[in-house]
Amino acid sequence: GYGRKELAETAARQMMQLPYYNTFFQTSHPPAIMLAQRLGELAPGDLNRVFFSGSGSEANDTNLRMVRHYWASLGKPEKKVIIARNNGYHGSTVAAASLGGMTFMHEQGGLPIPDITHIDQPYWYGEGGDMSPTEFGLARARLLEEEIDRIGEDRVAAFIAEPVQGAGGVIIPPETYWPEIQRICDEREILLIVDEVITGFGRTGNWFASQTFNIKPDVMTVAKGLTSGYLPIAASLVSDKVADVLEDKGGEFAHGYTFSGHPACCAVALENLRLMEEEKVIENVAGQTGPYLAEKWATLADHPLVGEARICGMMAAIELSPDKATRAPFAGDRGGAGLICRDICFANGLIMRSVGDAMVISPPLVISKTEIDEMIDLAFKSLDQTEAALTEQGLLKAAA
Repeated sequence: GYGRKELAETAARQMMQLPYYNTFFQTSHPPAIMLAQRLGELAPGDLNRVFFSGSGSEANDTNLRMVRHYWASLGKPEKKVIIARNNGYHGSTVAAASLGGMTFMHEQGGLPIPDITHIDQPYWYGEGGDMSPTEFGLARARLLEEEIDRIGEDRVAAFIAEPVQGAGGVIIPPETYWPEIQRICDEREILLIVDEVITGFGRTGNWFASQTFNIKPDVMTVAKGLTSGYLPIAASLVSDKVADVLEDKGGEFAHGYTFSGHPACCAVALENLRLMEEEKVIENVAGQTGPYLAEKWATLADHPLVGEARICGMMAAIELSPDKATRAPFAGDRGGAGLICRDICFANGLIMRSVGDAMVISPPLVISKTEIDEMIDLAFKSLDQTEAALTEQGLLKAAA
């Protein structure tokens, strides 16, 4: 939440003690060392090594270089293609925006850069047609195998994806999706990069969504929740398998940023993690407020304007539709209804973002049940007003 004096005081103490030191040339400092150790303890599997950066975009740039260098160090420099997903989001730098699959970003700056390809997303509501979620999840996962075959396994370095697509509209994959993705990566000698910038640090009711979905990453991207947004910091959590090759065969990894592992940011991250553990924030999400929000959020599906209400922990979406029985899109421009709803929500004191014609939330992990009740009441009020506005403007029509 806002205004935690412990985090501000930790930053001030660290700035007075050691405001800055770099992490280049085999040097480091206590806050970075202690934070790396703590992240290794919290992360699933063998993600025991940490490369710090300043943002999720920087971390994903790091990941791209790292996995290519990994394969080159094993004598396979031709394995450099990264497969990502349409409508995924991995940041806004040149490499990170290329890894993302948002075409409006690719149109600015001549993206994507070479050797990055994209497969379709596991968006059942919008793209599943008559398939069941179970069938659709398998079908979309197997597009990865088809893409590997098209490119050649000897040329593919890694697959990168978010456990739940955040900026793309809180797209929660069917239950069959991630187990099949994991099988393909394991069998086809492809590294798996899991971008947990949004889902990490409690968002899905576990420390990491990789635990929620039983994913076993080779590299994990983390950022936002690491300091609860109080200071900018990000990291690539790297498996022992990858790190051992880089250390034993890769020579010096000629990569880094001026503010990688900044002392004040690391100190605040450590204090933030301590507070989350001490106050049982994640346990509360998993056992109390998360299930309560899921129950209340599901009631929004009863509204005539809502085609689907979906949720995973503390991230959720509703799909607006003029014909909920057929999941039909609106006849007008995609996103028009969403923007109308967004403006109405803001006017009512409810922060709900529009992504196309889906409305998404990612509330604070410390939200109370009383605040959840207020949020749902405002959501119903805003949906009623949106339906009235769309009807008045002649926009409550399904696409042909």
